[in-house]
Amino acid sequence: MTIQAWFEKRKKAQEQRKALEAKVEANISSDLWVKCVHCGTQLLRTDLENNQMVCPVCDYHFRINARTRIKQLFDENSFEEMFQNIKSTDPLEFVDTVSYKDRLQNAQNKTNLDDAVITGIGKINGYRIATAVMDFEFMGGSMGSSVGEKVTKIMEKAIEEKIPMLAITSSGGARMQESALSLMQMAKTSCACAKMDEEKILYICLLTEPTFGGVTASFGTLGDIIIAEQGARIGFAGRRVIEQTIKQKLPSDFQTAEYLLKYGQVDFISKRHDLKENLTRIIKMYI
Repeated sequence: MTIQAWFEKRKKAQEQRKALEAKVEANISSDLWVKCVHCGTQLLRTDLENNQMVCPVCDYHFRINARTRIKQLFDENSFEEMFQNIKSTDPLEFVDTVSYKDRLQNAQNKTNLDDAVITGIGKINGYRIATAVMDFEFMGGSMGSSVGEKVTKIMEKAIEEKIPMLAITSSGGARMQESALSLMQMAKTSCACAKMDEEKILYICLLTEPTFGGVTASFGTLGDIIIAEQGARIGFAGRRVIEQTIKQKLPSDFQTAEYLLKYGQVDFISKRHDLKENLTRIIKMYI
């Protein structure tokens, strides 16, 4: 299959998916109701939001964006965003079904974010902590040059101010439109993690739904403490790719937070309602 044919096939699949989504939205008002993707229960959006976007029937943790995560975890009006001036460009002038420049603009308009991560300093129950919060809604939370730069900058700020660092990940991996420039961010962020270790700065990783690819292979799993949110899918390559490569069927719970805990790849799993208190206890032990 040629590259052009692949892009045409991908474009057709995207159009079919959008048509299906439009059909579903025509039957159910997304402003009032949300269907749980796990148990199928129709939930009032206000009830779901009041329950921190956790299904009250089956305890499924819905994916949430970076702004919502900040609101849930940080003390009111304590979060100060930093490094907003660092934004993605289009150094390769990359074009697939849509130009990268247009993809960036569409994502910025849709999410009201400059890129797939928000960085800053806030307080969790009174304790100051530097933070990088990824947002999957912005191009699948992909890590491009600006994401890697912002994560590195906030880590350096944590070292400068001698405060703990928290990375909250939600990513599909590297950003293909930036090619090797995106892959270089793995090395850059990993070096920043090593520097924090040398300076004895507490580094906490919170892995949320989903965390894959280059983020998992770099700063996402280099923390002193690694927490996984309940039910989160975490891995490097996707399940289908692995099965096709090894020619074997994988366990049903493969790449879930619970599976990783079983094999010692995360320190513990936390429900969303308990995250703030769990983070507070960890920070208090460090202070």
